[in-house]
Amino acid sequence: MLVLLPPSEGKAASGRGAPLKPEGLSLPGLAGARAAVLDELVELCAADEEKAREVLGLSEGLRGEVAKNAELRTAGARPAGEIYTGVLYDALDLATLDTAAKRRAARSLLVFSGLWGAVSVADRIPSYRCSMGVKLPGLGALAAHWRGPMASVLPEAAGDGLVLDLRSAAYAAAWKPKGEVAGRTATVRVLHARVVDGVERRSVVSHFNKATKGRIVRSLLTAGAAPASPAELVEALRDLGHTVEAEPPAKPTAAWALDVVVRDIH
Repeated sequence: MLVLLPPSEGKAASGRGAPLKPEGLSLPGLAGARAAVLDELVELCAADEEKAREVLGLSEGLRGEVAKNAELRTAGARPAGEIYTGVLYDALDLATLDTAAKRRAARSLLVFSGLWGAVSVADRIPSYRCSMGVKLPGLGALAAHWRGPMASVLPEAAGDGLVLDLRSAAYAAAWKPKGEVAGRTATVRVLHARVVDGVERRSVVSHFNKATKGRIVRSLLTAGAAPASPAELVEALRDLGHTVEAEPPAKPTAAWALDVVVRDIH
């Protein structure tokens, strides 16, 4: 099972660990594309703070993020699972998983990134600021920059197993599973169900969508679940206490769309 996650806007500090070793990152087929983004981002942020802030879409209060990007090659690096913070990662709470579940996380969780393309939660990276929606002056739109390398690297990473795609739309734009891989892919929508005047009404949630996705991944890792297909994923999630609604797609090369229904949101 390969689980695709979005990053978080906010990130933990890099800390005092050894600096980035690009050659040590997972998915070595992305190395060239990573180097191109890293080179331009560092150069931009070191040379022109105001232009960098404009390109990155940063407010005045986030000016310090530009200086942080300028030092990416020498800043301390930490596992990506510690760098990314926010609602999904708080709910996933990788640090409190047992040893076996942490190993499963390192094998199966990939975080998409405007800077790195995609990294394992075990890959050591520095804290940075560069969303997938950024358009660098030289490379252009990052989502488009990543599509070519991703088209060959991600199907290989997926192998013949399930792909659980929990990315937001901006990051999904960098790679869309196609063909036979798409048929083994499942996306998740979280719906909040509540009774209003005796009638159940459902709505898409945002904050709790992220928290629920984090809990789903944590429950799969903790249980050691290894669904090999979207249909098996539906059964595994139901066995773990989640309310899941899904119908097989009309085409065998289309992704499954799962609705996870929650009644208590927290």
